[in-house]
Amino acid sequence: MESQVYLAKLPDGATAAEQAAAIGKLYDTAGASAVAAKDFVAIKFHVGEGTNITRIKPELIRELVTKVKNQDGLPFLTETSTLYKGERHNAVSHLMQAHRQGFGVDAVGAPFIMADGLAGNTEYEVAIPGEISKTVKVAREIISADAMLVVSHATGCITTGLAACIKNLGMGLASRMGKMRQHSAILPQVDSEKCTNCHKCMKWCPEDAISEQNGKAFIAADKCVGCGECLAVCRFDAVKYDFGADKGFLQKAMAEYAYGAVIGKPGKCFYFNVLTNMTKDCDCLVKSPTTKMVADIGILASSDPVAIDQATQDLTAAAYGHPLGHLAFPERDSTIQIEHAAKIGMGSTRYKLIEL
Repeated sequence: MESQVYLAKLPDGATAAEQAAAIGKLYDTAGASAVAAKDFVAIKFHVGEGTNITRIKPELIRELVTKVKNQDGLPFLTETSTLYKGERHNAVSHLMQAHRQGFGVDAVGAPFIMADGLAGNTEYEVAIPGEISKTVKVAREIISADAMLVVSHATGCITTGLAACIKNLGMGLASRMGKMRQHSAILPQVDSEKCTNCHKCMKWCPEDAISEQNGKAFIAADKCVGCGECLAVCRFDAVKYDFGADKGFLQKAMAEYAYGAVIGKPGKCFYFNVLTNMTKDCDCLVKSPTTKMVADIGILASSDPVAIDQATQDLTAAAYGHPLGHLAFPERDSTIQIEHAAKIGMGSTRYKLIEL
C-alpha cells in the first residue's frame, strides 16, 4: 500500500519565514491529526553543533509549537546527548547549546527537555520485530510522550551516507548505551596518551572488562559488550571508537532503533524532512553555507518515516542524477537503512507524492 508524502516546494535560499510558513501549511494539511488536546508532544530535531548555521532554523520549530498549542497540546523540544565529545555531550552542555542556537523557551515558546536524562543513560527497553535486536534502548521521555513531531534536516553522513528521518529517530532517540550498541561492530579502545588512570571507567564498567595495565586503563575485548559506559564517564577523551566500521550493520541497527522510538505511538507521529541547505556532512559538524551541495528543494511531510526518506532520495536523484546519500558519500550504500526499515515493518518505500 502506498504511503502519502507531501511536498511544499521552496525557492533556493528561502528565508526562515518562508520555511516556517511551508512547515505550518504541511502540518495543517496532514499532520494535525497526530495531536490531541492535553497530549505531551515531543518535537525532535537537531540543534546543530558549535556555530553551525545550516541546521534547522528556530522559526520552524516555533511554528510547530504554536500549531500544537492551538490544539491545546503540550509541546516540548527534545534531543539526546551525543557519544562524541562536543557541545551536546551531556544535558547541561546540550541545553546551553540549544539556547545559543536560538531554541530557548523565550524564543520558541516551549521548554527543552533532554529525553535521555543528565548523562544519557535514562532509558526504556522496547521490544521490536528486529533482525539484529529484539529489544532496543530508547530515551525514556520519548516513551512517556503521547505524540511526536520529528523535524529532520536532510544531509549526507560520513558513516551512513544519508542523514534524514531514520537517523534522526534511530541515533537521535537512543540512549547512550543504545547508540553504542548500534556501533558495536567495533569495540572501544583506550588512548594511553590521554588516559589519566582515574579508574572511573573501571568503576562504571558493568562487565569488569577494564583493568589497569602499565599505569593506564585497558579494555579486554573478550569481555567488552560495547555498552558505552566507559565512553560516557571518561572526561579526558581517552576512550576512542571507530565510527567508520561496518556501515551495513550500523544502518540496519539504526533502522531498528528508529522503529523502537515510534512503535508504541501508531498514528501519533508525524515527520518533516527539510530539504534546504543540504550539505555533505551532517549537522554534528560546523559548516559554512558555501558547502551546500545542491539547491534547496523544499520540505517533505508524511506519517511514514520510511517513505519520507525514500522520497528525499528520489527527489534529489531526479534533480541531480544521484540520491542525496550517494551525492555526499558515493562509497556508502545509503539505501541499506531505508530498505531494512521497510523490511522489518516500519513503513513503506512505495509512496504517492502530493505537492501542495
